Amino acid sequence: MNNVRTMAIVDYVREHKYCSTTELMRAFEVSTATIRRDIAEIVRGNHLRKVHGGLAALDAPAVAVAPARNDPFAERVQTNADAKARLARQAETMIANGDILFLDSSTTALFLARQLQNSPLANLTIVTNSVSIIQEFRLFPPPFVLVAVGGSYNPQLNAFLGKAAVESLRRLQIDRAFLSAAGLTKDGLFTYHESHAEFLHAVRATAREVHVLLDRSKFNKSALFPICALDRLESLLTDAAPPDEIGQGLPRCLVAPP
Repeated sequence: MNNVRTMAIVDYVREHKYCSTTELMRAFEVSTATIRRDIAEIVRGNHLRKVHGGLAALDAPAVAVAPARNDPFAERVQTNADAKARLARQAETMIANGDILFLDSSTTALFLARQLQNSPLANLTIVTNSVSIIQEFRLFPPPFVLVAVGGSYNPQLNAFLGKAAVESLRRLQIDRAFLSAAGLTKDGLFTYHESHAEFLHAVRATAREVHVLLDRSKFNKSALFPICALDRLESLLTDAAPPDEIGQGLPRCLVAPP
């Protein structure tokens, strides 16, 4: 495979085991005709296998994909939940009373939002494009303020993205941004979604500090779209020391205690 997108699709399906055609169209923001051509190329190369409604990893059980019932975001919330809770507790220690925070649409940022629901911190302003965090804001202490960044809804990420979201974000001032990504290599952070990368570029430009919450499963994993280089981050919060080639490029790395 010479197409960068088809290689990214293979990585994406291998990570999720099963993906419907509709899910892949949304994730990679391509048309029906384009995804069908990509699927045909991938299957010809024996990188994945075609199942009813989508693609499956070669080592996945032989069951059909049920796209209408899939909820990738809910599944990701349950993945590595203990590590995400550790990262959320560590991130809370970096926040001060009165901070203006940005929390992204990742499931790890959702864990941080839930950690803050019972936090002694006061007068926080939370800026987010995450539908999950917006829906749970009623559980936050009364002194907290929510600023919801609107835009085009992306069901794969359960988030608002697009030009309107970027323009809305650029009007704000943010003290600390907490975000995650699909992967981290010595070359930086990566995502599978072009509109997600564009939005996080705006977060980096707007926020005074950017901290990445990432568990060890994302080390040395790349994706189609770069977000930023390692030296553009203030810190990485993780559950295990990263490989040397990654750690050497980071300004700061914090390993969350158990």
